[in-house]
This record gives sequence, C-alpha cells and structure tokens, in this order.
Amino acid sequence: MAVAADVKLEGLRAATDKLDQISENEKSGFISLVSRYLSGEAEQIEWSKIQTPTDEVVVPYDTLSAAPEDLNETKKLLDKLVVLKLNGGLGTTMGCTGPKSVIEVRNGFTFLDLIVIQIESLNKKYGCNVPLLLMNSFNTHDDTQKIVEKYSNSNIEIHTFNQSQYPRIVTEDFLPLPSKGKTGKDGWYPPGHGDVFPSLNNSGKLDTLLAQGKEYVFVANSDNLGAIVDIKFESLTITEILNHLIHNQNEYCMEVTPKTLADVKGGTLISYEGRVQLLEIAQVPDEHVNEFKSIEKFKIFNTNNLWVNLKAIKRLVEAEALKMEIIPNPKEVDGVKVLQLETAAGAAIRFFEKAIGINVPRSRFLPVKATSDLLLVQSDLYTLVDGFVIRNPARTNPSNPSIELGPEFKKVANFLARFKSIPSIVELDTLKVSGDVWFGSGVTLKGKVTITAKSGKLEIPDGAVLENKDINGPEDL
Repeated sequence: MAVAADVKLEGLRAATDKLDQISENEKSGFISLVSRYLSGEAEQIEWSKIQTPTDEVVVPYDTLSAAPEDLNETKKLLDKLVVLKLNGGLGTTMGCTGPKSVIEVRNGFTFLDLIVIQIESLNKKYGCNVPLLLMNSFNTHDDTQKIVEKYSNSNIEIHTFNQSQYPRIVTEDFLPLPSKGKTGKDGWYPPGHGDVFPSLNNSGKLDTLLAQGKEYVFVANSDNLGAIVDIKFESLTITEILNHLIHNQNEYCMEVTPKTLADVKGGTLISYEGRVQLLEIAQVPDEHVNEFKSIEKFKIFNTNNLWVNLKAIKRLVEAEALKMEIIPNPKEVDGVKVLQLETAAGAAIRFFEKAIGINVPRSRFLPVKATSDLLLVQSDLYTLVDGFVIRNPARTNPSNPSIELGPEFKKVANFLARFKSIPSIVELDTLKVSGDVWFGSGVTLKGKVTITAKSGKLEIPDGAVLENKDINGPEDL
C-alpha cells in the first residue's frame, strides 16, 4: 500500500510540475495536501476522550468585559482590525451566475454593498481605518474586480486576493485533470476556505497588513448577514470580542451559537487532550452520529465567524504547521470521476495558542444559502440601518420561522417573480409551499401555514391574511 501511495504521488508530482497555469506555491501546497491525504495521517477521534468545553474555553458572550466607551480608545482598538470576507462562492444553487455576494438581498443592495456600507459607517463613526479584504476564487475573481471599482470613492480600503487554484485529480489513474486536456475552469477547484491562511501569506497581503500595524483579522462568509463588527443587536455598542482577544492574548476565536434542530450537522467545539478542537460530522464514528446530532450533549455549532491573530498566522504558515483535517470531495466532470481535497478554516483552531470559542447570540448567524433564507431577510422580520440587517423587535419568538419553498421558488428570478411583494411574517411559525403558487401584494402569514397547488396555478390574493391554514386550492382561501 505504501509503495502504491508513493508511486501515485510521484506520478502526480511530475504531471503537476508541467502545469504552467498555477504558481510554484500552489503546486507545492497541492502536493503537500495530497501527500498528507495518501499517508492516511488523519487521526481518529477517540470518543471517550471528548470533553464538553468549560466557560473558559467557550466564553459566554454576556460575560465579556465591556469595551472602552472612550471614542479614542475604540478607534485605537479598531485600527488593529481587518475584515476578511470569503468571497469564492458562486450563486449557482440559487440560479445565479457570478459571485454569490452580488445577489440583491434587500432594498436593491447586494451582500457586498451591505458589507461596504457597514465598514464605511464604522470608519466614519470612529475615525478609524478598518480595511476590507475579499478572498476570491478563480471563479469569482474577474467579476469581483469589476464590481469593486464602483466603491473606488468610498471611505474604505479594499484589497482582493485569490485563494489557491488546485487541479482536480482523476480517480482512475491519480493524475491531474488539466494534464489530460481539461485546461478550462472544469479542470480546477478552490481547495476550501482553510486555504485562507496560506493564500493570505502567499498574496503578500499578510505582510502589508502587519506593516500597517494590524493585529487581528475577522474572517466570515460573505453571505452571513449577521457577521458584523460594530453592532451588538441588543444595543448599539462596539463589539467586545476584539477587546477580549487583545486583552487575553487569544490567537484564535471561533464564534459559536446555540444549536437548533436545523443545525444538527454543523461542526461543534470540544475539548480534546487539553486543547480546543472543531469536531465535524465527517469525523464522528457511525455509532455516535445520533449523539453528535442531539442538541443535548453538543449544544453549540460553528458559525464560521473567526477572529485570528495575524502574527500567529504568519508564524504557523511559515512553519507549515496548519495541518487541518482533509475533506475528500468526490465529483464527476463530463463523466470522469475526480477527487478534490479541501480544508476548512475552523479546523485550524487547535494549532493556535490560547484559542477559544465565544458563544454569541443567534443574531450573528444569518446566512443566505437558499431563497427560503432570502424570504426571511427581505421580509418585515428585518429592517436595514446603516447597512446592518436588524431583527424586528415586534417578533417575540427568539427563533426565526421555518420556511420550506418548493422547486418552483429555487432560483432567485423565479422566487422574485412569484411575489408581488414579500409577505408579512413577523407572527409566522412555519410555512410550507409546494406547486405553482403565486403571492399577491400585502399578504400576511401567521402561525402554521401550508400552501399546496394541487392542480394548476394557485394565486394568493392581495391583502390575504392566512393564519394557521392548510390551503390546497382556491376554495380554501
């Protein structure tokens, strides 16, 4: 087996060396990742050694000490910060072409517009210079470069850089797909957001930021509308997280939030052999999967909002010490079975000193992964203030409504066409829509509502109020 792995690796290395579309750094990172994969170095988690983290390891948000109220002290704090958004994803699952971050979310603003407005208002309010970094993939780079031009006059320094581009591996003979003539985009893949740390260094951006006196980077997915720096939703105050990390010299912090039944597959933080570690569902032995999914034992999950010390990133990348768990991702391209090897940024937590989690309110996790999420954020459940999407205090239930929309609503264009206006859902608990359903304007949904177009088109009339209703046809309205 060892011989076969060596032969595979040498063949792959020789073929990769001949690929001129990627840099030497990318080639060496790719071969290093494959070498780790083939060596089978993945450590099995010993279930009996897993411990629930204490409040010192996963700090409750409401125990953080208050940040300085003095504006000058706050400015000094924020001048140490950089915001980095993971911008490598395409909006294909929602029927869009181009970067997901340019989907319109609310009032004509895209994810990217809102991010820029938030940081602009932060810089203006405190007189600080918080730059925005966008980590693109080769899929989103060109489009993002064009889009960023419209912010050239804004009060914000925007940097873009690309994450690595790795060749897909043909499963049959373990050679890179581009070496077989697949030189277009289909031959390559971005290796997951764990690549943020080496790419930040390889791009030269890390050295630039350190030279500017920056100390921490706040990393978040560009589609998480809750991942903001400035506002604590209960009151408009500066975040205490950065203050806590600097004060306690924590090199890494993962924001976690209480798990609901919708989040049972999300990674969670554990204490393992004296260190804090991310446990993903893929690492869980089959006989313990149900235990992992329960919200009794594992009460929190990873939001992928991460705060990381820049000097620590430099130290660990240069020592090649960030050996995160490898996620094998098998795919098929034009009938050819291929393999992608990826890593996740959250898994890096165990390599940093004094790493912690902070248990934050659910309001800091508001991802838009599907049109059902878009319905939530476009509705009266939220309002928009200075680029911040803020929850309507009129909703007394701390959880958001559960929304299931049929395939007719999957693509953004179709979703928007089926609503004359987004319904009022402040008092909604659950909504399930299937079939050829169209909504009029000024519709109000309350309690538990199920709408099924059993035969042909079903139109919900303007101004309809549906409360705890099961509708199968016009006669039920």
